[in-house]
Amino acid sequence: MDITPLGTLARTHTCGELTTEHVGQDVVLLGWVHRIRELGPSLVFLDIRDRHGLTQVVARDSEALAEAAKRLRAEFVIAVMGRVAARAPEAVNTKMQTGTIEVAAAELRLLNEAKVPPFSIADEVPIAEEMRLRYRYLDLRRPRMQQNIALRHRATMEIRKYFDEHGFLEIETPMLTKSTPEGARDYLVPSRVHPGEFYALPQSPQIFKQILMIAGMDRYFQIVKCFRDEDLRADRQPEFTQVDLEISFATEDLVFSTIEPLMGRLMALIGREAPRPFLRMPYAEAIATYGSDKPDLRPGMEIRDLSSVFRESSFSLFRGAIDGGGEVRGFAVPGAARYSRRELDDLIEQAKALGAGGLVWARAPDGAVQSPALKAAGEGAIQAALEAAGAGPADLAIMAAGPHDATSRVLGQLRLNLARKENLLAADAFAFLWVVDFPMFEWQEDEQRYEFMHHPFTAPLESDRHLIETEQGRARARAYDLVLNGSEIAGGSIRIHDQGLQRLIFRLLGISDEEAKLRFGFFVDALEFGTPPHGGIALGLDRIVAILSREASIRDVIAFPKTAQAVDLMAGAPSAVNAKQLRELKLGLHLER
Repeated sequence: MDITPLGTLARTHTCGELTTEHVGQDVVLLGWVHRIRELGPSLVFLDIRDRHGLTQVVARDSEALAEAAKRLRAEFVIAVMGRVAARAPEAVNTKMQTGTIEVAAAELRLLNEAKVPPFSIADEVPIAEEMRLRYRYLDLRRPRMQQNIALRHRATMEIRKYFDEHGFLEIETPMLTKSTPEGARDYLVPSRVHPGEFYALPQSPQIFKQILMIAGMDRYFQIVKCFRDEDLRADRQPEFTQVDLEISFATEDLVFSTIEPLMGRLMALIGREAPRPFLRMPYAEAIATYGSDKPDLRPGMEIRDLSSVFRESSFSLFRGAIDGGGEVRGFAVPGAARYSRRELDDLIEQAKALGAGGLVWARAPDGAVQSPALKAAGEGAIQAALEAAGAGPADLAIMAAGPHDATSRVLGQLRLNLARKENLLAADAFAFLWVVDFPMFEWQEDEQRYEFMHHPFTAPLESDRHLIETEQGRARARAYDLVLNGSEIAGGSIRIHDQGLQRLIFRLLGISDEEAKLRFGFFVDALEFGTPPHGGIALGLDRIVAILSREASIRDVIAFPKTAQAVDLMAGAPSAVNAKQLRELKLGLHLER
């Protein structure tokens, strides 16, 4: 079968749109061979695929046509000319969008051949991620990936439509800008016309979007690429996409009431709802109750303070922790009273690996209290602890003692591990949460000083403004994160719009006036020219689409992602450059080993 040019042949329909309404029509389909099934010398079925779906094609009653179909292979590019026919009732495929019809081929044309792919496109089978990324152009042909990319497209279109309806202007900010590190390392770009000087790729448009508020743009948004040279995880990439926005005369309530309906429209893309208003929770409560500043609310299993049970207890381990200023904290695991001793011992080892000094469990199946601390603490105390933790007869209580935050964080990680074990993290359940009132500063033990928790342009709570010079550890910020299913999908704040306060924050963070002028001079100067109160937020588009797609990794919703080592296996980036390019940039290489 020879390869033929497309010529003037035009597609009449996609491979996902034909229904019984088209029966009797002559059609032209263009796409890839998905599967071939030979059922006889003059009967061949094949599925033709494009990104819109699949259509079954049948070559019958013609040995020449059937022979032509038999010479095709998976991933060959073909044209099919034929007539739409209804399938027999017993042959209807309810799993296919086009499952009620088939196309009786009158002619098949081979538009291009294909090598045998290194993995199956038609079958959803496990494939090593390295292989998928190396042959990303083939991986992207798989229906699952095409659905993810299509959902991402619909999400970005919905976002643009929403913000346009609400008076926002989409404004592009520079990709080549000044290096102003915000916690992660910048990607630097050498300047050819200014030897020895560098641009930085933006970690975020933070300063520019605040400048836009000073410029009177009132409401700004942008779907923007950002870059951070940091260690990667499943939800991190060196280049990522965020939905960035800023609003003049903003309050927290205004930002929240802007974002919540948007999230409702994005959820509607997958046929789900996002009931409003979203729950709000102070940072301190999130740490205490869930051991995390991005808690997953789906499994319940709230961490509770059990200190009152053991304050006068004979159990020296817990009582000693309380006397030393710590707490006893714990939570109940639904239905886990059935755990074997091996499973319980494994929990204790997990706790130790997370930094806990130890872990105590308790249960009372059929009313009989069991715990390794039963003898030391007494049955009454263990029974009281079970009740305080909210554990019923079929449940297991997990308890640990120590400093408040550290104990909560260990229990918070155990809580998630157990929620996965008990299948309590349903992919089709969605729990939104605003975490608010973050600390303004956090202590850096290695540097023995306070550092800003978010970024230095975040305003303090008005009630805590007097603390920022005297008790920095107690000062809270007008910062907020939006959390969905345990993932931070957005973060923002009300900004500092007073130049004097901004300079004070810089000084408290150890940034001298000279350094502030060097790093942020144009921004600090702009604050003098009538800056309105303003605030904003940035939403992680990659993370949001991954959650909507029920994907564990954002790499599965990005067309061309990097590996965990920040490598593009398909394009072979990063790569060396030749000596001529380096000479033009007035650069030399000195690699430290």
